[in-house]
Amino acid sequence: MLSESDLKDAVFWACEQEVSAPKPGNVNVISDGHNMVVEDFIKSAHAIAPVMAKPDLTVGERILQSIQATRRVVNCNTNLGIVLLFAPLCQAVQSCETFDELPERLQVVLNNLTVDDAIDCYQAIRLAEAGGLGKQDQQDISAVPTITLLEAMDLAKNRDHIAQQYINNFNTLWDLSLPSLTKAINSGESVEWATAFAYLKLLSKALDSLISRKQSTALATKVSERAKQFVIQIEETGTVETHFDALTHWDKELKEKAINPGTSADLIAATLLLYKFKQLLSFNEFQYHEAFSGRH
Repeated sequence: MLSESDLKDAVFWACEQEVSAPKPGNVNVISDGHNMVVEDFIKSAHAIAPVMAKPDLTVGERILQSIQATRRVVNCNTNLGIVLLFAPLCQAVQSCETFDELPERLQVVLNNLTVDDAIDCYQAIRLAEAGGLGKQDQQDISAVPTITLLEAMDLAKNRDHIAQQYINNFNTLWDLSLPSLTKAINSGESVEWATAFAYLKLLSKALDSLISRKQSTALATKVSERAKQFVIQIEETGTVETHFDALTHWDKELKEKAINPGTSADLIAATLLLYKFKQLLSFNEFQYHEAFSGRH
């Protein structure tokens, strides 16, 4: 199992790597944007890491306390999507001896979400002042929810890719973004460039729901098509970094038009967290087997 220290370090690492990667349209080490800077995200990562690592919180408490900690250090919404994705993952991994157990443990966590989890989550979303949510006929974010968090996410699944993960047991990560990230790293890409590739791959396959909600589905489709072109070019040449100039140009273009594929960035942060969990749990399993073998 992962220690509290392991979990804290994994959360910070995933957040740091996400903002370090040159992902077009997001705040990154190459360029700031959307009235936020890289340091806002680093401060936020430091704020949520110890909360996510706590062993005795519910998912809702983990979400709310993380956003409360974030708002104490930054005055903007840097990480609501990340927190919503990280909370059930961190809850589930605490009972895992191996990485292979995580999908099943995650499903158990999601299936057991409560109304209290929803109440805490709604409060966190209001505190984060998330934009582009709109007004809903059922269980609107301005009201106190009367259904479980999983049921609330089910209501939002068609307009929000993060909510969709709660319903499909994070299948987008297991089936698409984690294999893309892992393959790129194993082929020799740095974590930053592999992250950028996984982001483009994800964006090419799924419309960014933040763009769809705040601007339009048509615009989200155009962004997805552009990402698809980059993926094709990268897979033909074999490396991501050779497209640095073109990616930087697109990054500038997106930010000038206030286009932020923020949901895709959040999903990639969660993908990085899974990647780190796999590393840590595999290492712990290896150490166990080595120690066990040494005694015989």
